[in-house]
Amino acid sequence: MTIFGKFLRAEREKRNWTQSDFGEKIGLNTSAISRIENESQRFSKSKLKALSDLFQIDEQVIKDLYFADKFAREAFQYNCSETIFSVAEQNVKYIKQKKETQGQIEFK
Repeated sequence: MTIFGKFLRAEREKRNWTQSDFGEKIGLNTSAISRIENESQRFSKSKLKALSDLFQIDEQVIKDLYFADKFAREAFQYNCSETIFSVAEQNVKYIKQKKETQGQIEFK
């Protein structure tokens, strides 16, 4: 598991891109890239698909890393116990099951 900003830096460096190169490709200025990599600014979720395409990494992997980082930060900010993650996992299963059940209802 990794912090999203650190993930971005590692992927950028693997490609030998400067922050300017990466920013140009993703549509952000160099200072924004620096702040994101240093964890003082959040990456925009609206750019996750573009990031997936740019890095050629499955979009689901990108979304999982992004939201895992976001949830972990919020749990830490509100001093939640680690139990929150198993509760959240159960909630996701419930929501998925509920949506699947609703999708099977036939209206006449």
